[in-house]
Amino acid sequence: MTEMQKTVLIVDDEPGHRLMVRAVLEDAGWHVTEADRGDAALEELAAMAGEDCNPADCPPDVALVDMKMPGMDGLELLREINIRRPGLPVILLTAFGSVGSAVEAMKKGAFDYLTKPADNEELKAVLDKAHEYHRLIRENTRLRKHADGMVDFIGASPGVERVRDLINQAGPSEATVLILGESGTGKELVAEGLHRASLRASRPLIKVNCAALPDELLESELFGYVKGAFTGAVKDKPGRFQLADGGTLFLDEIGEMPAALQAKLLRALQEKTIEPLGGVQPVQTDVRIIAATNRNLRAEVEAGRFREDLYYRLAVLEISIPPLRDRKEDLPLLVSFLLGRLGEKNRKAVRTVTPPFLEALSRYDWPGNVRELENVLERALILARSDALGPDLLPPMITGAAAPAPDMEQPQHQSPASLEEAEKLAIIRALEENGGHRERTADALGVSRRTLQYKLKKFGLTRRG
Repeated sequence: MTEMQKTVLIVDDEPGHRLMVRAVLEDAGWHVTEADRGDAALEELAAMAGEDCNPADCPPDVALVDMKMPGMDGLELLREINIRRPGLPVILLTAFGSVGSAVEAMKKGAFDYLTKPADNEELKAVLDKAHEYHRLIRENTRLRKHADGMVDFIGASPGVERVRDLINQAGPSEATVLILGESGTGKELVAEGLHRASLRASRPLIKVNCAALPDELLESELFGYVKGAFTGAVKDKPGRFQLADGGTLFLDEIGEMPAALQAKLLRALQEKTIEPLGGVQPVQTDVRIIAATNRNLRAEVEAGRFREDLYYRLAVLEISIPPLRDRKEDLPLLVSFLLGRLGEKNRKAVRTVTPPFLEALSRYDWPGNVRELENVLERALILARSDALGPDLLPPMITGAAAPAPDMEQPQHQSPASLEEAEKLAIIRALEENGGHRERTADALGVSRRTLQYKLKKFGLTRRG
């Protein structure tokens, strides 16, 4: 078995069905292992992991589990797999009449479900999707290992890879760096990465938020002051430049710095000296400057609000961070990483998220970027009462619906009926606009084909299209 080979564990008490599925998947390049009972499947998982295998890295990539089996049924096996192999996607096989149970299982952490006998092309497509999900889980595990206890810039999209490459290239240099990006994209994380990659990593990284301090306070914070410089200055106080000596000074929200201070900062960069407030002797400094802003500094220069010479001093190298809406393929990695960190913070572990939860996240544009995502996940984590996060834990701005609070009963005469009717009308309208084509309708609604099929059956719309 090669390192990149896809591996699936089939758990089904029907030998004939196992044989048929094995033939289809082996023909598609999968390595197949089998078990005829739930307890045998758990033994197989333990044997495949071995003693030295990290559960996130060892096979299988996907488990294909029959719902109805003697002894341990599919739901019980799903629960055990979530405990013993968190992150392993489980796809349930169910008879047509048990679809409701399969949907319930998805709320408990199943990746997806298929009705028996499954269409061969749909079977391969769902397994490939689950394999990609598991690959992202493994990649995230490796990223967390390499973070050395510090927050890493998480993602595998081309935009994130470019940021990482620039950090690796610019980190060891002495060049000033200007980090550009919207609020919440992770500019401070990039600054930390640049410092860790530099020859100054053993020296301090000092941070200043230029927008958080009044102008007169910002000057004294940056450059310090001497005793008697103003009323209340009873002793000398070193500024952030002096505290960062030999290390890195990170100036966040540099676009908010007033014009008078811009001139003083430019002189500090040019001459590598500072003048504390009230001082008469310049102080030599050895500091690398990293600045960040969510403003368009070129436009600020043209408008006369930012010094052109300072801009070019700061922007020896620019690193532009893509907003989350432009790298939604990173959402599974980010969700996994952030939930791990938030779980430790709140002493509450959630082992998995449901596909509808991820689908809802991917439909939202995230104006607050990763910071907003982290807030949404923390809310969901705190409200969760089961092992898996579902879309009912997301705020209405994410789901696009006035959803009830999770796990709270609604009066029978209020919103549920009207919400269901609105949902039914939305599906009918989408079907009509897409000529009854179900795949296009699912795409237009932002749901999976499986979710659409379930809704069509629920609302009695199966004759359409």
